[in-house]
Amino acid sequence: MVLSTGCEKKEAPKVATQVAARVNGDEITVHQLNYFLGRVRSVAPQGSEQARRKILDRLIDEQLVKQKAIASKLDRSPNVILAIEAAKTEILARAYLERIAATLNKPTPEEIRKYYFDHPELFAQRRIFTLEEFLCEGNDGVVTELQKLLSKPHSMKEIANWLQSRGVKFTATRGVRAAEQISLGALPKLQAMKESEIQLFDAGEGHFQVIRVAAFKAAPLDEVTARPRIQQFLFNLRSREAIADEMKRIREVANIEYVGEFASTSAATTPEVKRQADVEAKPESPAKREEFKYSWERQARPKSDRSSKER
Repeated sequence: MVLSTGCEKKEAPKVATQVAARVNGDEITVHQLNYFLGRVRSVAPQGSEQARRKILDRLIDEQLVKQKAIASKLDRSPNVILAIEAAKTEILARAYLERIAATLNKPTPEEIRKYYFDHPELFAQRRIFTLEEFLCEGNDGVVTELQKLLSKPHSMKEIANWLQSRGVKFTATRGVRAAEQISLGALPKLQAMKESEIQLFDAGEGHFQVIRVAAFKAAPLDEVTARPRIQQFLFNLRSREAIADEMKRIREVANIEYVGEFASTSAATTPEVKRQADVEAKPESPAKREEFKYSWERQARPKSDRSSKER
């Protein structure tokens, strides 16, 4: 008994550590692992351990490649140094702007309810459209002629032939799109159209659209279902406005000097040009028409989702 007790191996107690792996002496910490895991969407609880291991293996691979790059003195390459500085600048700028957004109040239930009833085309009267579209390049003269042409019934094929005869470049598409996938500027006009009706839409930046409503069906959303997305949309809108105000403020107090070939653009900061820029930022201007490029669905999507996909 004494001999057996003396020979018995005792299991060493596990020591708590914040290190997940070591790669040729360089440590990968649990904090790093959890940071990247937090950026992965839709990880099921039962798959979290598998996901953690996959991310850890990826971090190990990246660390190995990083070590090789440093050994090859790539970290001293001018292009690499510029890329690192650009990434650092972007990360710090984004962190500052996200901190501004984090201080904003969330939309109130009254604001959410008001938006729901103010936009029936997105909710109570929501439709799913089947659309035929021509995205065209053209000037005001072409648009004026086309408007006259559309004053009488024509098929999309006839319109395509007319555009080709005028040398207008265009791309044709056909698809099914829900109301929230259509730009906020175009949706009310589209909602008022009948089946088989064709209308012109300004797409901005020297482009216009010819859209035919081939068909549509009602697909209303009740207030309870729409509430979370309205809340996110209004918060994103409020964030963009707050960030725009902050950018305007810090530019006004900053000492910005354009040098060399860019010296002539320094006039852009003069009061006269600023006033002109404010005039051009009216709803009819290209600057203000930016909202026409993005659907309500895109604007309502959380910024973290968008930034992850864009990255």
